[in-house]
Amino acid sequence: MDLKSLIRDIPDFPKPGILFRDITTLLRDPDGLRYTIDFLAQKCIELEIQADCIVGMESRGFIFGAPLAYKLGSGFIPVRKKGKLPAAVHRIDYELEYGTDSLEVHQDALSPGSKVLIVDDLIATGGTASATAKLVQQIGCELVGFGFIIELRDLQGRKYLPDVPIISLVEY
Repeated sequence: MDLKSLIRDIPDFPKPGILFRDITTLLRDPDGLRYTIDFLAQKCIELEIQADCIVGMESRGFIFGAPLAYKLGSGFIPVRKKGKLPAAVHRIDYELEYGTDSLEVHQDALSPGSKVLIVDDLIATGGTASATAKLVQQIGCELVGFGFIIELRDLQGRKYLPDVPIISLVEY
């Protein structure tokens, strides 16, 4: 299946000069969504990535991470923006292009030694994925890989990630 044909390009969003890759058109297509999850799971199996937990970043990482966890027989752990989780959290602050942001995970969500696969819809500059990797590693988890639907190769985000398998289904 040609996943690129299901991803809509929106020029000048969120600001002039940016070409936004919109996955909502992929999500509305039942065959495309099923294929995406199955293909991501197949890549994990081929690379022998075995994860106790799939960690998905807010919010589009939830969309792909939860069904992937189901498919692989893993648990799913949401990583959220600051202040969104109700119980005690682990937090990491990280740099953005203009400022900082924070990510949090419940303190009881991951145990040291857990094998973790981080999933999101897209890797661009790698900032959020890198911060999430540092967060799970600070907890003492073993990072076993990353899974992305889209990779924007020109932004070179993968060079900021740890040396583990990186899956991307579509590259621009």
